Amino acid sequence: MRRYHHLGIPTATPRPGERYLEGHGVYVSGYETSPYGIEWMRWVEGATVPELVRTVPHVAFEVDDLAAEMAGHEVLIAPNSPSPGLTVAFIVDDGAPVELMRFDGSGEARA
Repeated sequence: MRRYHHLGIPTATPRPGERYLEGHGVYVSGYETSPYGIEWMRWVEGATVPELVRTVPHVAFEVDDLAAEMAGHEVLIAPNSPSPGLTVAFIVDDGAPVELMRFDGSGEARA
């Protein structure tokens, strides 16, 4: 089952309240205050994230079975853990990046 989580929008402009995700080369902001789950993402120079994720907005879904959701899709970013209790992966669907998120059940982490 997929449940909408957020819309990630790349930006080059620093935003109030952004925080840096160490080891991922990105500043994130907005998710905690947006009633619609909009997350702004500002990538640092040299970030090793695929260009599609750095330049095209992505939709993110919470999923129960990450492997099943990834099956048959081009994997853009392999499963990884940007914060405790959360595993994410990015796939490509019809040319667009899609983030798949699996929480460990101990409460929602904020990406």
